[in-house]
Amino acid sequence: MITVANIALVLVSLAAVLVVVRLALGPAALDRVVALDALVTLIVVGAVLGTLARSDTTTGYVLVVLALLGFVGSIAAARLIERREDMR
Repeated sequence: MITVANIALVLVSLAAVLVVVRLALGPAALDRVVALDALVTLIVVGAVLGTLARSDTTTGYVLVVLALLGFVGSIAAARLIERREDMR
């Protein structure tokens, strides 16, 4: 189980690096918002994999709050960008 979790952590880390590149180079603000949402999701997935590898369940509440903050942040940013484009 630990080997599978470590392999998955490496793959999630690689995906996070690619998402950070997209976040830095995104041509539009919405691309950056989507990349930021994907990054938060990858962080949550990485934390879940770490939790599974250690068989520790104490971080469950933190992960739920982090996922909720990522969701609310993405919605707020998308609404802000939409309003900005409506004002133009």
